[in-house]
Amino acid sequence: MQIAMNTVVTITYELRDSDGNVLEASKEPVSYLHGGYDNIFPRVEEELHGKSKGDTIELTLEPADAFGEYDEELVQMEPASAFPSQDLKVGMQFEGEDESGEVILYTITNIEDGKVVVDGNHPWAGERVLFKASVTDVRTAGKEEVEHGHVHGAGGHHH
Repeated sequence: MQIAMNTVVTITYELRDSDGNVLEASKEPVSYLHGGYDNIFPRVEEELHGKSKGDTIELTLEPADAFGEYDEELVQMEPASAFPSQDLKVGMQFEGEDESGEVILYTITNIEDGKVVVDGNHPWAGERVLFKASVTDVRTAGKEEVEHGHVHGAGGHHH
């Protein structure tokens, strides 16, 4: 079966930075609903379209096609008193909202003199990455999966 609109695609993948360092790799196969549901990078979805079980892809993703460009406006300095916990550490993460109400995950990158620097960029924002994937399975999506816009069951979403 070929990957097409409303198929459930199961892959193993590896993501490397431009120096060849592994950023992330699947320990177990992962599944997504194919067809523009924003469950995977659009460029990866385009590359997988028409492929079958056993096929592999390898492509370089520019920042705009992966984790986005680095946005200096997402880096902010706040007084430590603005945080509910006084046990703050670099690397801690928390959710916040931008002006439009979109939820952003912020990471504390520095703490100094009662000030906390938080960064709302993805850790790999601005990076060109190499994406490799192997297709391990393709099946027709169920009616509920298509209605909900994501995979159900093993490797997918559970309600």
